Amino acid sequence: MLQEVSAGGVVVFGNTILLLKKFNGDWVLPKGRVKQNENIEATALREVYEESGIRAEIITYIGKVNYRYRNIKGDRIVYKTVHWYLMKTDCIRSIPQKREGFVEARFVHMDRVLDLVKYKDEKQILDRALKMIGLK
Repeated sequence: MLQEVSAGGVVVFGNTILLLKKFNGDWVLPKGRVKQNENIEATALREVYEESGIRAEIITYIGKVNYRYRNIKGDRIVYKTVHWYLMKTDCIRSIPQKREGFVEARFVHMDRVLDLVKYKDEKQILDRALKMIGLK
């Protein structure tokens, strides 16, 4: 059994939230793996910046999600935990990291994010974040 820990952010600018579009067309939130000797808050901020070029500030912890998937070879199950933070930024200018597989980075109106995001766990985190902001 493999275990993996990641962290990411729901980044708010005004009434919009940062989403990244993957090469396959899926819209996702920025996240990535925790490096050795790095705490989860630092990981979340680093991943947001690396994947979008956005410098953000953590407001609060949203929560974590757990899921499993098959590794690339398909021979092992990976148990993954992702920690999510509500963040804010004062800059809307984003640059997607193509080497990470992102073709677009966009701030999307809060009314539309749940319709665009592909994965159930990220929809749940967005729903929690919108409640924390007071929009649900």
